[in-house]
Amino acid sequence: MDGRDLVRSMKLVGSAGAAQGLRSVRTAWRRRRADAVGLPARGAERARVPGVVRDVAPGPGGGTIRFSRSELLIRVAVNGAVFWGWDGAAAEPSYALAGRCPDADPRAVLEPDKDGGWRLVAERVTVVVSRHGAIEVRTPGGVVLRRDLPPRWWEPADGGPGRWMQRSEVAADARFFGLGGRASGPRLRAGTYRLWNTDPGRAFDRDDDPLYLTMPVQLVVADAATHLAFHDTSWDGSVRLREGREGAGSGHDRVGMSELWMDGGPLRCWVMAGTPARVLLAWASLTGAPATPPAWALGHHHAGSFGSEREVRRVVAGYQEHDLPLDVVHVDVGPSDGRQVFAVDQERFAKLSVLAEELRRDGVRLVSQVEPTVRAAPGDAVHDSGVVEDVFVRDASGRPVEGTARAGESVFPDFTHARVRAWWGGLYAEGIAQGLSGFWHGMNEPTSFTAFGESTLPRSARHALEGRGGDHREAHNVYGLCMAQAAYEGLRKVLPDERPFVFSRSGWAGLQRYGGTWSGEVTTGWPGLRASLSLVLGLGLCGVPCSGPDVGGFDGGSSPELYLRWMQLGAYLPLFRTHAGRRAGRREPWEFGPGVLEHVRVALVERRRLLPYFVTLAHLARRTGAPSVRPLWWGAPEDRGLRDCEDAFLLGDGLLVAPVLDPGAERRAVQLPRGLWYDTATGTAYRGPGQVFVAAPLGRIPVLARAGAVVPVRGEDGGVELEVWAPDRGRTGGGLVVRDAGDGWEEPEVERYVARWDGDRGVVVEREGADGVREPSYPVRVRGLGGPGQM
Repeated sequence: MDGRDLVRSMKLVGSAGAAQGLRSVRTAWRRRRADAVGLPARGAERARVPGVVRDVAPGPGGGTIRFSRSELLIRVAVNGAVFWGWDGAAAEPSYALAGRCPDADPRAVLEPDKDGGWRLVAERVTVVVSRHGAIEVRTPGGVVLRRDLPPRWWEPADGGPGRWMQRSEVAADARFFGLGGRASGPRLRAGTYRLWNTDPGRAFDRDDDPLYLTMPVQLVVADAATHLAFHDTSWDGSVRLREGREGAGSGHDRVGMSELWMDGGPLRCWVMAGTPARVLLAWASLTGAPATPPAWALGHHHAGSFGSEREVRRVVAGYQEHDLPLDVVHVDVGPSDGRQVFAVDQERFAKLSVLAEELRRDGVRLVSQVEPTVRAAPGDAVHDSGVVEDVFVRDASGRPVEGTARAGESVFPDFTHARVRAWWGGLYAEGIAQGLSGFWHGMNEPTSFTAFGESTLPRSARHALEGRGGDHREAHNVYGLCMAQAAYEGLRKVLPDERPFVFSRSGWAGLQRYGGTWSGEVTTGWPGLRASLSLVLGLGLCGVPCSGPDVGGFDGGSSPELYLRWMQLGAYLPLFRTHAGRRAGRREPWEFGPGVLEHVRVALVERRRLLPYFVTLAHLARRTGAPSVRPLWWGAPEDRGLRDCEDAFLLGDGLLVAPVLDPGAERRAVQLPRGLWYDTATGTAYRGPGQVFVAAPLGRIPVLARAGAVVPVRGEDGGVELEVWAPDRGRTGGGLVVRDAGDGWEEPEVERYVARWDGDRGVVVEREGADGVREPSYPVRVRGLGGPGQM
C-alpha cells in the first residue's frame, strides 16, 4: 500500500473508527498486492512521434494519411463532427457513442495542401494536417480554433500498448469549460485536472479535484466560434490547462494550451464546432439524446437517513402540515448487512409496499439507493445467482475480487458485459414490486466504503469490456456508466409504459442516455453552495442536462441563511433534492424557524409553478441536447463579459437566475446579456448588455425574464398558463411549450408561440403551426406592461 493509504487509515486506528481503519488498511494492502502481481511491470520505454508524411489513401469523408512511424485516420461525419484516430484507432467500439458511428459525409474530400500537408474541407470546418502530423481545425473563414501538435507515445521496449500525450493550442481569448463535474468550474482555470472518477472520501468543496464524474470533454469558447473536443479513451489521465493572454499594444498573443496525458488507450478524438447550441446538438447526436425524466421527478425531492417507516411518515406529514410541496422521498431501505441488493430491512421497513401506496395516494413517490455490491455470502440468493451466472469481476488469477463495502466483504458485478447488465437489470423488478418508483446509484466509482475514496477494485481486476477483455485501468471510468445502462434497460423491461428514473453519482460520456446525476457529498458551507452551481453548469456543457446538488450540503449543520439561499438556488435547477440525515442534522424547512419557513414556502411554490417550464426544457433537451441550465454566454459566446461570469445562469431561453452565493447579501450585481430584462418580482426593466445591481432580500433571489419570453407555468387551477413578458418595442418574442402527456413514451407536440406588439391591441400572443397562426391553447397573462420604468 502507498503512504497516503497508510496515513489516512491510521488516523482511525485507536479511535471510534478503529475497526473501519483496520479494514481500510487491509483493503488497500490487498489491492496493492493484487496489482503487483496482475499488472505488467513498467520497464524501459521508447518515445515515438508520427514522423514525416509518406502517402495518403482517400476514403469516404476523408481518408488515411500515412507517416513514417504512424498513420492517421481522419474523416467528417454527416452531423458535422470531425473524427481522427492514430495508429489504427477507429471510432468504434466506444462506450460514449449511442449505437453506430455516424456515416461519413460524402461531400468532404481530402486534398493536398501546401508544404506537403493535406486538407479536409467540410461545411462547418476545415481541417489541415501538416507533413509532421499537426492537426488544425479552422472555421470556414480560415480562423484557427484548435491546433493539435504531433502526438507523442511512450511504448514499452518489449512491445505492448503505451502511454501518450497530446498538446493542443487554442486562441488567446479562448476559455475552457467541461471535463465533467468540476467543483472549481464551470470555467476551468490554469491547472491540472485528473480524469479518474473518485470519491474524495469526505464532503468536498471547490478545491477538491477530481470528483465522481470525469470525462475527457473540453468545451472551448472563443471569439471566432465554440468547439468541443472529446478524446475517446476511458483510461486514467490528466489534463493540464493554461489560458492564453492577448498582447497589449505591439505585444504578441500567448495562445492557450491544453496537454492531455493518458496512461493508455487509443488516441482518437472528435471535434465539433459552431455556436454552443449547434455544438451540443452534434454532441447529442453522437453520444445519445438525454433521457427525459418522468414529470414527477422534476418536482421537489427530499432525501434523508430515515430510520423507520414511522420517520418517513413524520417527515411527509410535516410537509403536509406546513403546506409545502413535496413530490419524492429518497430512502435507503436495505438491511444493514446488505445481503441482497434490493432486500428490505424488515425491522425498519416491514411494510414498504403499504407505505409506498399510502404516499403515492398523496402524490409522493419513493426512490431508493442502490450500490454496485453483492455481499460475498454463500447461501444468499443474489450472490448464489451471480456465481451461477458468472457475473462478478475477477482478479488476474481468476478469483472473484472481494472488497469492503457497507455490506461487508462484497463482490462486484462486471457491468462491462451485456449479459451481466441484463442480469443486474432484472433485479430491479424486486424494488418495483415493493412500490419504489426510481433509483439512485451511489458508491459506483466504484469506491470502497473504507478506503477513503480509493477504488475498491484493483487496477489489475479483469473486465469483459464487451468481449474485448481488459483490466480495471480501462473499465474504471465507465463502470458507473454501464451500471446506469443496466438499470435503465432493466426498468424499461419491468415498466415498459413508463420512463425510468435513474441517476448516478458516477458516469462517463454518454451518461445522459440513461438519466442524470447529483453532486454527491458536497460540503455544507458557502463554498459548497458555489460548487453546486459550478457542477450543474459544467455537466450541462458536457451533455448531461439533468443534475443538481444535495441542497443544504451533505455534512454538518447549516445556518438558516445558508439553507435558505441553497433552497432558492435549488428551486431553479433540474434535479431539486433537499438533504437531511444523521450527519447533516435535521434539515426539514420547519426546523429553521417560522421566518425561514415562509421564505422556503415561496421557493417551493415557485418551483411547483414552473413545473410546465421544466417539463418543456426536459423534452427540448432530449431533442436538441441543450441543457436547461446554461451559462450566460450561451446565446452570445463572443461577449467576453458574459464568458467570465460564473455566478448566474440562464434557465432555458426565458429566465436569468442570479443566486445569492455570499452571506449577508441584500443586493447583488447581475451581468446582463443584450436586450431588455424584467425583474420578475418588481417588474423593473433593465437594459443589457452590462452590469446592474438588483435587490436580493432574504426572501428571494434575483430572477429576470427576457423581454418577449413566453414561459409556460402552472395556474391556480393546476392547468398550464402562458406567462408572457412584454417584448421590447419594435421587436417580437416567443417561446416553446411541450405539454407532457404523462410519464410514458408518447411523443408530445412542440408548440411555438410568438409575442408581438399590435397597435391598439397591445401585446398579442399567437401560436404558429404548419396550418398557420391561431389562438393560444392556454390562458395568457402578459406581464411587464405599465410597470416601473426602464433602467
